[in-house]
Amino acid sequence: MKKNKVFSLIDKAVFDFSLLEDGDRILIGASGGKDSTILAEYLSQRQKQKRENFSLAALHIGTDISPPLSEEIKALYKDWGIALHIQEFSVLDRVREGKKMNCWWCSTQRRTALNNFALEGSFNKIALGHHLDDVLETLLMNAVNKAELSTMIPKLPYEKYPVTIIRPLYYVDEKSIILRAKKEGFASFTCSCDYQAFSERKNMREKLGVLTDGNFDAKMRLLSSLQNIKADYLPQKTKV
Repeated sequence: MKKNKVFSLIDKAVFDFSLLEDGDRILIGASGGKDSTILAEYLSQRQKQKRENFSLAALHIGTDISPPLSEEIKALYKDWGIALHIQEFSVLDRVREGKKMNCWWCSTQRRTALNNFALEGSFNKIALGHHLDDVLETLLMNAVNKAELSTMIPKLPYEKYPVTIIRPLYYVDEKSIILRAKKEGFASFTCSCDYQAFSERKNMREKLGVLTDGNFDAKMRLLSSLQNIKADYLPQKTKV
């Protein structure tokens, strides 16, 4: 595999968190955007290296609010030797009475479809394209909205199902993904919908940019702080 910054950072995450193992049956969540496309490219190349013995397939969940999967992406998956499955449903029809459509509801519906497909196909891992910026945005959103210190983690085994979520792009910042996508011709790939333009995550993304000035090292330090907790210098209630 030709080394580049993105693939080197994915290599590091795979090593640090033991994301890939012999015998894995991996299902890629193929959103149609550049993140999951680069993830698929990496996994296909790593599979050819035979550093681990694992199988690959991908599932695209099409909805009535997301752009259709392009023929170009379908061709790429075919070239990479990854079986690409497509499921479609109306997410708007699933919105409960009295509720409004939002990003959380849509992602929950798509995640359920992914999980069901993984279980039916005996996949033990689902690979998602969440990257460093997504992780830090979630950290800030949870702190501000839930008063808790938590975020996405790189490896999440489900308690009820024999399936584990993995996020190989955990160390990769969005800027590096964009540069890689431009180089490989993926820059135009998108899975955005009209609802995302006004989402809370988009607002937090702008705040993260101000906080870190878009600097990769600053983002990595923010992530590393989660594993460097100085409990003696954090407030502890003496009375509850």
